[in-house]
Amino acid sequence: MQKPDSLIFDMDGTLWDAVDTYAESWNVIFREMEIDIIVTRDELAKMVGMEGRKVIAHIMPDFDDEKRQFIYATVNERRRSLLPQMGGILYDGVKEGLQQLAEKYPVFILSNCAKGIIRLFIDWAGIDKHITDELAHGVNFMPKNHNIKLLMDQHGLKSPVYIGDTAGDGDESRKAGVPFVFVSYGFGDTADYDLKFDDFKSLTDYFMEL
Repeated sequence: MQKPDSLIFDMDGTLWDAVDTYAESWNVIFREMEIDIIVTRDELAKMVGMEGRKVIAHIMPDFDDEKRQFIYATVNERRRSLLPQMGGILYDGVKEGLQQLAEKYPVFILSNCAKGIIRLFIDWAGIDKHITDELAHGVNFMPKNHNIKLLMDQHGLKSPVYIGDTAGDGDESRKAGVPFVFVSYGFGDTADYDLKFDDFKSLTDYFMEL
């Protein structure tokens, strides 16, 4: 792979695991609304990286779209208050790695999460000074390939790579015309990638040596 001019990271399953907090944000709202649904960690982990409309259709199949959207908005409001308290698990080597990588590359985070969640993650992890910009699906409700190209246009990026943990991340990278770097320690699996790393330190070392 030729040296990229920038690194765009997925968030969930690539930089951290906050599935327990995400599940709690669903379950606390279902309890308050007296809805007989329980979201488990295992169930939610399989949906990490999906756009919100697909997640809510799976979790609430018996509700119409208007009710799903209302509940999802309520869940996301609660999630914004829970994340700073509960946080998640930052993967080994991420904080140190981003610090190193940011000395050599502009670093971005692009995720299919709700608006405001990436900023909460950045603040919780203490990585603000290493991140050039971020973009969440909830800002414009567009797919990742569109938002990858949007970041490229906004920041004049010519040869970024997208780094993620699911087959969907790979598909969206292809649609955007950028190389896909797969991290195998996350929530997904795929054989369609340009590079693969089993831990964040290996990824950091590779791009620092390019």
